[in-house]
Amino acid sequence: MPDYRLLSLLRRIFRINIYEISRLLLLMLLIQYPIAVTAQQSGTETLELDSNTEATLTIFPADGEQLLIWIPNHAAPATAVADIASQLQQLKVEVWAIDLLEARFLPKMGSSNYKIPDSDINTLLNHAQKVRNKKIYFYTEGNAAIPVLLGLRLWQQLPQPTSSRQKTFGGVLLNSPNFYVETPDPGQAAELMPIVSATNLPVYVLQPELSPRYWQLQETVPALEKSGSDVFVQVLKNMRGRFHFRPDATGAETRFTHEFGQVIFRSMQLLNSVNAKPRVAATATLQPMNIREGKKDRYLQTYQGNTLPPPLQLPALNGATIGLGQFKEQVVLVNFWATWCPPCVHEMPSMQRLSEKLSGSPFVILGVNIAEDISTVENFLKTKINVDFPILMDVDGQALRQWNVMAFPTSFVIDKQGKIRYALFGSIDWDTEEIINKLDTLIKEK
Repeated sequence: MPDYRLLSLLRRIFRINIYEISRLLLLMLLIQYPIAVTAQQSGTETLELDSNTEATLTIFPADGEQLLIWIPNHAAPATAVADIASQLQQLKVEVWAIDLLEARFLPKMGSSNYKIPDSDINTLLNHAQKVRNKKIYFYTEGNAAIPVLLGLRLWQQLPQPTSSRQKTFGGVLLNSPNFYVETPDPGQAAELMPIVSATNLPVYVLQPELSPRYWQLQETVPALEKSGSDVFVQVLKNMRGRFHFRPDATGAETRFTHEFGQVIFRSMQLLNSVNAKPRVAATATLQPMNIREGKKDRYLQTYQGNTLPPPLQLPALNGATIGLGQFKEQVVLVNFWATWCPPCVHEMPSMQRLSEKLSGSPFVILGVNIAEDISTVENFLKTKINVDFPILMDVDGQALRQWNVMAFPTSFVIDKQGKIRYALFGSIDWDTEEIINKLDTLIKEK
């Protein structure tokens, strides 16, 4: 079921109905920009980022008037970038791909993107201006959105005629951008990177629907607009994050990937409707952020937020309505999950084993499914994972927002007095001795 408040926000951002006119628009664009018969062969160049650092540019040349600079996801294989770049070449869009993590000898993980100097993006754009007389766009994904926005702000701040900026720069395309400092522990407030609300650019967000980032658009889009950015959002229906290079890609994701170059191409044209607007860099002072390196340890930890649980009363898969109020004097494990979330699927068998081990105790698991339809969940439970604990259907994501869930899965343990005692985001094995001992302690409490 749709989230109507989110849809209202997106209709405001779209400025046009992308889904209804996308095919017509593509046809018009292909008439204006005929497809080349074959893509030109790619090559490489060395670009000096500073006196001590060089980077390799992989160039996919094309004869058109647009250049897309691609900062890949840290986990994306070069073949995935090349396949989509080839699609863009046939639409007469030149593509430059550059791995700035490799150039800076940074580990291939999301948090490393925050160490990319903003000067690298400025250098890239200035180089492209010098050697190509084309409209220049940036494309990036996930955490790499942050150094790109920082670098473009630096470029705006440096002396340059406004008319030159308008002529040269087309905008930035962000695929499932991660705008947060980190995923907060359950109960803690999420913190946006300061550059998000200090950006004044033409921005196009390509957001896979089956991703926690989709549910964050209500906060991230207004933050982007705060300093003057014009923001378009296209929700990629039934797509998961990293759909274009997932080893477990569905047939639909694979087919969409084969057309993703056309989606990017249309996005670039739509940005042209606002990129002539005069823009100056926001004057806000950006405070330095403490960035955690690597991944957090995932364990069932003491809950640090307001221990009074938000409301939870939802229709269950069996047609009944189930709420927390029905489980007084019981320990309750509330788990937010989705069938498209591999970590969620991974941990569910251990949750079933936990339920069986604690059978007969005042303990219950409530699995809260996020915004999927009944047939999808029923088919999943019949063919993939069989559990006998109640599955609640959060069809519009209302419970997800009330419980401030920022990642899937996220779990909360509520004691017999109705207070949240433990929580975590991410998957774990639930039937370990450590977990059972913690839960058993709560079960025995008076």
